[in-house]
Amino acid sequence: MPEGTITYGQLRGSVSKIAGGLIAKGVVPGDRVALQVEKSPEAVMIYLATLMVGAVFLPLNNAYTTSEVAYFLKDAEPRLFIQDAPGFVADAETAVALDEPIPRSASDLASIIYTSGTTGRSKGAMLTHGNLAANALALHEAWGFSPKDVLLHALPIFHVHGLFVALHCAFLSGAPMIWLSKFDDAQVLKGLADATVMMGVPTFYTRLLANPAFTRDRAAHMRLFVCGSAPLLPSTFAEFQDRTGHTILERYGMSEAVIITTNPLDGARLAGSVGFPLPGVDLRIGGGEETGVIEIKGPSVFSAYWRMPEKTAEEFTADGYFITGDVGRRDADGRVWISGRAKDLIISGGFNVYPKEIELILDEMEDVTESAVIGVPHPDFGEAVCAVVIGAGDETAMIAKCRAQLAAFKAPKRIFFVDDLPRNAMGKVQKNLLRERYIGTFPS
Repeated sequence: MPEGTITYGQLRGSVSKIAGGLIAKGVVPGDRVALQVEKSPEAVMIYLATLMVGAVFLPLNNAYTTSEVAYFLKDAEPRLFIQDAPGFVADAETAVALDEPIPRSASDLASIIYTSGTTGRSKGAMLTHGNLAANALALHEAWGFSPKDVLLHALPIFHVHGLFVALHCAFLSGAPMIWLSKFDDAQVLKGLADATVMMGVPTFYTRLLANPAFTRDRAAHMRLFVCGSAPLLPSTFAEFQDRTGHTILERYGMSEAVIITTNPLDGARLAGSVGFPLPGVDLRIGGGEETGVIEIKGPSVFSAYWRMPEKTAEEFTADGYFITGDVGRRDADGRVWISGRAKDLIISGGFNVYPKEIELILDEMEDVTESAVIGVPHPDFGEAVCAVVIGAGDETAMIAKCRAQLAAFKAPKRIFFVDDLPRNAMGKVQKNLLRERYIGTFPS
């Protein structure tokens, strides 16, 4: 294995060898290959080799416990389960290389991505070669990738963001990558000197802004900063713009469709908006209301959930739109604005309360870094609005400020102060864990 730098030619040669190694292990088209490893170039090679032999790639978060992995292995029944990527690659060096990919059609399965499964069993979103190709080509054009770009890659690769979005854009343009095993302030700051594009989650950008060494000069070489996987606070958006002169490009995606919308490369990028649907994506608001659950149809939308025909049927409308579960609206210009997850909707006293509306007010308050609004059981209202806040403040005064800007039923009945919010691997706040933590706030 080459040290330090890997050329695309070397990558191609190694992938061909690994593909031969997969075949020697009995992998045939349609078989699943599961991977639970640390981020490494070898892991990327195994991904590409899996596609090359016509098999189905199944990445697993290396933070999953043994019992969690046992569920995935039982459900997906992979031919191979790899937990040592460098070791597997070393073994494959003795295999007969596969010179050409085994032909696959656009409708053939390429990958299964298991959703985080905050309620019930995790679902395996089945993404075809056509799904991945359509999304990659659309993003490559939308974000203006060229061979002149250098991608700073600090994302994990067990998720669509780091695996499909970032890698495919670089591969399609033959652009170099600065490969980091994880996000590290010092390494990212060093990499910015040579990179032109960085993709990240909101916590990447808040951590950079918290570092005094992250200056306008540090970002001067960059062409584009992209953010996704979790909502970006308007305050972070504004602070980043002030600090660097760059406007972060926020986009919206999910495991079942990769990227759905994006702010424009050329044109206004508005704080809080995730931009416009990608070409080919048909997006509508379900229910006929101004705000509702987002429904989508298009070439990158997944085909089904693995071995869950009933769940698949529930998640699609009669006319073929996927019900995302994300609540949002489209403005007069066609921009999309996300309010939150439908499951996070609070119904208090019979009224619908969207947490995002309250979070935006709290986040603007002095000494508040970030907030998460949840509904907890209440004997009179069914659910009571509560806020969990990173920061400090006077609870009574903050509730009064909310009541001055919101209808009374929307204002928090309690505010709890914490040092951190629970997050998943991609930086999304896990509100289900917050609801469990504060479930007894208003005893019956």
